[in-house]
Amino acid sequence: MMALLQSLSEVFIQTLKDILPIAIIIFGFQLFVIRKPIPHLKKVLIGFFYVLIGLVFFLEGLDLALFPLGKLMASQLTDPSFIFGDLASIPDVIHWRDYMWVYIFAAAIGFATTIAEPSLIAVAIKAQEVSGGAISVWGLRIAVAIGVAVGVSLGTFRIITGTPLQYYIMAGYVIVIIQTFYAPKLIIALAYDSGGVTTSTVTVPLVAALGIGLASTVPGRSTLLDGFGLIAFASLFPIMSVMAYAQLTEWRTKKANLKQQKDNEEKQ
Repeated sequence: MMALLQSLSEVFIQTLKDILPIAIIIFGFQLFVIRKPIPHLKKVLIGFFYVLIGLVFFLEGLDLALFPLGKLMASQLTDPSFIFGDLASIPDVIHWRDYMWVYIFAAAIGFATTIAEPSLIAVAIKAQEVSGGAISVWGLRIAVAIGVAVGVSLGTFRIITGTPLQYYIMAGYVIVIIQTFYAPKLIIALAYDSGGVTTSTVTVPLVAALGIGLASTVPGRSTLLDGFGLIAFASLFPIMSVMAYAQLTEWRTKKANLKQQKDNEEKQ
C-alpha cells in the first residue's frame, strides 16, 4: 500500500509540472492579454483539479495494467509452445505465417480500442451535427476502427518480418494522396483528422505496449528499431478507410439515384 501511495505521489508531482504551463498560458492570456476576469473561476479550478487527478490515476493505471498486459499478450502469442502446440514439433525457422494469431489479435485490439476512443466519439458526434446527419456517428467510428485494425495488423507483420517502416509509410501516403483527388471534398478534412483522433488515451497505450512486447519476443528483432511504429500505422490507415467509406457511400448514392431515374423514365 505504501509503495502504491509513493508511486501515486510521484506521478502527481510530475503531472502537476506538466499541467502547470497549460494553466499559466490560459490564465495569463485571460488576465493580461484579454484583460477580463476568468468567468466561473471556482468551477474552472475544480475542473483543473479533476483533470489532474484523472491524469494521475490514468498514468498509474498504464504502468500497472495496460503496458504489462500488452507485453504479456505479445509474449504469449509469440511463444513457440502456443504456436505449434508441441515443443517437439517446433521447427528451426519460424516463418511470418506462423504468427497468424498475432495478426488477428492486433486487428481485434485495434478495432476495439478505437471504438472505445473518447476523442473519436466526440469528433463523430460533431461531424454528424455539422453534416445534418449525412455522416453517421457509428458509420464514422466503424470506418476509422477498420482502418486502425488493418493498420495495426499490418504493423505487427512489419515487426515480425523486420521490413523497413519507411516503405510502408511512403506507400500508404501515396495511396492517401491519390484518394484525396477522388474522394468527396467534404470528407477530406474529416478523414485527415480521423487519423489523429485514433492516437489518444485508449489506443496508444495498448498499441505501443503490443509493439514493444512483440519486438522483444520475436527472435532477431530490436525493441528500439522494430518495437515502435505501430502508432504511425494506426494514424495513417484510418485516413484511407474514412475516404474509402465516403467514396463507397457516394458511389452507392449515385447508383441509387440512377436506378430511381431509370425507373421514373420507364413509368413515363
